[in-house]
Amino acid sequence: MGVAVASVFTLARFSEAFLVLRAQNVGLPIMLVPAVLVAMNFVYAVAAYPAGVISDRISRTAVLAGGILLLVAADIALALLRRSAALRWASCSGPAYGADARVTGRPRGGHRAGRNCAARPMDFSICSAEVAMLAASIIAGALWDITGPQGTFLAGAGFALIALAGLLMVHGKIGGKAARE
Repeated sequence: MGVAVASVFTLARFSEAFLVLRAQNVGLPIMLVPAVLVAMNFVYAVAAYPAGVISDRISRTAVLAGGILLLVAADIALALLRRSAALRWASCSGPAYGADARVTGRPRGGHRAGRNCAARPMDFSICSAEVAMLAASIIAGALWDITGPQGTFLAGAGFALIALAGLLMVHGKIGGKAARE
């Protein structure tokens, strides 16, 4: 069930190329488009250590839920963005994607397996994530063609909310001992 939740969540994390497309779509000058990815990766790097510290102190489920909610907020901002808001988007939504990516990271499975077989669940988990990432980008591209950027980013928010519901079903409540695993 955890791999299924991670796969649904990965459907919400389609390629960052859609950030570049959206930046161009809202009128960000072409020479500033790479700055969106630079800002996203800067936030990703800066958020790494604090996210790890927080994850060690509170439940990992709570940290993951917070990252998912951050992704939902960024997706909604990207969906509702208008041309006049391009500068605000470049300074907020792109970095929010970076923070979310750092908080949520890749799905893991090996820590729950025995010592002699930790690679198999990890391999399955990573393979599932990569297949879901390919599917996510294909779905996002099709939605972009059919509905435009609004549909793409709203679908991302929807997948993230479904993953959040699945996370809470699998791990129970956000706080407490059961959610720390």
